[in-house]
Amino acid sequence: MDGFMRALISVWTDSGFSNLTWENCVMILVGLVLLYLSIAKEYEPLLLLPIAFGCIMANFPNTGFEDEMGVMMAIGFGIKYEIFPPLIFMGVGAMTDFGPLLANPKTMLLGAAAQIGVFVALAGAMMLGFNVQQASAIGIIGGADGPTAIYLASKLAPDLLGAIAVAAYSYMSLVPLIQPPIMKLMTTKEQRKIKMVNLRPVSHFEKVLFPIVVAIVVSLLLPPVAALMGCLCMGNLFEVSGVTARLSDTAQNAL
Repeated sequence: MDGFMRALISVWTDSGFSNLTWENCVMILVGLVLLYLSIAKEYEPLLLLPIAFGCIMANFPNTGFEDEMGVMMAIGFGIKYEIFPPLIFMGVGAMTDFGPLLANPKTMLLGAAAQIGVFVALAGAMMLGFNVQQASAIGIIGGADGPTAIYLASKLAPDLLGAIAVAAYSYMSLVPLIQPPIMKLMTTKEQRKIKMVNLRPVSHFEKVLFPIVVAIVVSLLLPPVAALMGCLCMGNLFEVSGVTARLSDTAQNAL
């Protein structure tokens, strides 16, 4: 009987249940909510479902994910050594249409509005006790996409990488839920009925030249981001060049 009890105690001690913290429980609950939204509500399921399930898996204690070489360690390796963000950027570039920007360059100024949120979030994070590196990684979530947030977090605040990755991709996936009430609050019914006029046609030469020029200028101006911007522009070049259809399709879908 004593041996049986010792065996039961050993099983309990070695299990994840005995080491489960309230923080683990909260994040598992977050993952379950995100799973519900991705499956039941179909909010960006290709993005949100693997993130949500990964969030659940990462919060199981005693799995050895952080100590033993395996798929989870390989994923962490790919993030830490900046392999995955540039590859994701290549796909983003292939799916991005810069035509409206080229047709009306003034819209570039709209991007400045996002920077207000960056500095507000940075200041708020510092007020909550985060240091400037951590606050910078948190602030960039609202002014950039997921790969950029992951890239900056891996450089400035690797201890917050998991939380920042979940926050960055979750808010992107939940845009269909968040955006409509904000649009209704900030615009009138008449404004929402305005028909957008067609912009001037953008030539093939302009579309091809743009990613080449951006890659050269930005990489020379800010060498540390050359990998990200280079892959973004190369992915876009796959799409607009007209001669690499299979590479463009792979970057947009399979990759």
